[in-house]
Amino acid sequence: MPKKGRWAEHPELLKERSQEGVVKATTLESLEMSSKAIYQRCLPGGPWQRLLPGIILLHNGAPTRRELLIAALLYGGPQAMITGAEACRQYGLRVPEQFPEADVHLLVPQQHKILSSEFVTVERTWRLPGAWVRQGIRLAPIVRATTDAVRRLRIEEPIGRLMIEAIQRGRCAPPDLARELDEGTKRGTAVPRRVLAEWLDLRSVAEAWAKTLAQRLAVPPSHWNPEIRDAAGAFVGCPDGWWEDVGLAWEIDSFEFHFYRDGYMRTLERNNRYSAAGITVVQTLPSQLKEDPAGVLRELQAAYLAAAAKPRPSVFLAGEAA
Repeated sequence: MPKKGRWAEHPELLKERSQEGVVKATTLESLEMSSKAIYQRCLPGGPWQRLLPGIILLHNGAPTRRELLIAALLYGGPQAMITGAEACRQYGLRVPEQFPEADVHLLVPQQHKILSSEFVTVERTWRLPGAWVRQGIRLAPIVRATTDAVRRLRIEEPIGRLMIEAIQRGRCAPPDLARELDEGTKRGTAVPRRVLAEWLDLRSVAEAWAKTLAQRLAVPPSHWNPEIRDAAGAFVGCPDGWWEDVGLAWEIDSFEFHFYRDGYMRTLERNNRYSAAGITVVQTLPSQLKEDPAGVLRELQAAYLAAAAKPRPSVFLAGEAA
C-alpha cells in the first residue's frame, strides 16, 4: 500500500496552510503530497481545481472574485500587489464598464521572472510602490492603481470618469495623478495626460466633472472660464461653461466640494450681474453631477434652446471687441 503523507493523517493541515482555500502546489508537496496526486485531484470531476500555474483551489465550484485575487497574489509572490481597475474596485471606486472585469493586473518586482497567465496580467517594474492592504488583499496605492488602469484604455470618456472618481472618492489630487503619469512608463499615457492637462487649468474638480459630462451635449460649451463683460465694459462674470452663440452661462456652485459655504453672498452678487446683463444662467451642484447627470443634461439642453429663442445679450468676451 502506498504511504500517505501528513495531509491524509491530518486533513486540517490543508485548511491551515491555505489562504481561504487557495494554496500553492509547493505547500501541498511540503505536506508529503506528490505532484501527481495534486494534479489528479484537479482533473475534471475531481475535488480541487488549478487556478494558475502552481496555484490550487481546494474545491471544484466556481471560484469567487476574492479567491481569484488571492490566487493572483500567491502566483506573483510575497511582494506582488494588485493594481489597475481591479485595485480601484477594491478601493470602492465606481469603475466604468469599459475597463475589463475578468483581468487582474499584477505588479511584481522587475527581477521576478514570471509571466502573465490565465486571468492575470503581470507587469514587472522597477518602481514597485509600498502596498496598501485592504481586507487581506495587497493593493497598489490608489494613485498608482488609477494611472495603471487608465493607461491600458484608449477611450477618453471612461478614462475621464475613472480619474474623476479617483479624485472625488479616492481623494487623489490631479497633480498627483499627473506626476505618476510623468514618472512611470509613458506607454498608454497620451490620453490621460491630455485629459489631466486640461483639468489642471480648471478651477475645481467639479468643473472637471462638468467638462466630461458636457461632451455628451449636442452643443457643448464653446468656452470654459472666460471673462464676460457687458456693453459698457464692466465685469459680469467668469462662468465655468459659456455658450458664446446664445449667451448662456453655466455655473458649478462648488461649495459641496470644498465643504464650506462662505461664498454664498458672492454667488448672489454674481447672479444679480448675470440677470442685469440679460444672461441666462444654469446653476448646478456637484451632487447633481454625481447623482443625476441625465437631469443636468436635460436642464442644459432646455436652457440652450430657451437662450437661442431670444435676442442674444449685449455682452462680449474680455479681450475681444464689443
